[in-house]
Amino acid sequence: MTAATNLAIFDLDNTLLSGDSDYLWGQFMIERGLVDGPTYARENRRYYEAYVAGTLDILEFLRFALRPLRDNDPELLRQYRAEFLAEKIAPIIPASTHDLLQRHRERGDELLIITATNRFVTEPIAELLAVPNLLATDPEIINGRYTGEVSGTPCFQHGKVVRLQQWLGQQRTSFDRHWFYSDSHNDLPLLEQVQHPVAVDPDDILRERAQTRGWPIVSLRQETGQAVFEKTVA
Repeated sequence: MTAATNLAIFDLDNTLLSGDSDYLWGQFMIERGLVDGPTYARENRRYYEAYVAGTLDILEFLRFALRPLRDNDPELLRQYRAEFLAEKIAPIIPASTHDLLQRHRERGDELLIITATNRFVTEPIAELLAVPNLLATDPEIINGRYTGEVSGTPCFQHGKVVRLQQWLGQQRTSFDRHWFYSDSHNDLPLLEQVQHPVAVDPDDILRERAQTRGWPIVSLRQETGQAVFEKTVA
């Protein structure tokens, strides 16, 4: 841990990325024949729509999403993950994402990604973004293989608050201020907890809450290479 006294927290999907890595991983597995195509595509879409609507049963979804990790050889999965990173993830990292992360680094802030997407998918993305700290939903591993179950608290909705509090309790630094950047109303439990909540290309529910509360609203999907802030309504 560095001597940073401020913490900048970032959601990943549709925030730092202009897409959803969890959904894209499902599509990628279909393309590579790792899962039953039509069935998996239908369920993948159904769960994604439930997430957007705020009605996702996270444990039910994780039983679905983690099954391919259980059913495939770990080394083969890692090989496919490298292809996935190059083909699906690198193209959806906006230049503005790098600019935002760098501005926080230059201020001496500690950087943390917090995401509901599982660690197998997101760990190399955090490395690609050079963000040193990651809180993600952790798949259970026993004897070097994934079991298809979850280890610990899923990093989703209020679970993000729980996981962040656990992480903060393990750090040697007590952070003075916290920023949290997110696109989704699913992250309102954590957005309500931090001193500096920021809505990033927000969904309609989060946009309305941000405007009501006077939170900054920012887009990372502009072609300027810099975050573009909107005026907010107090």
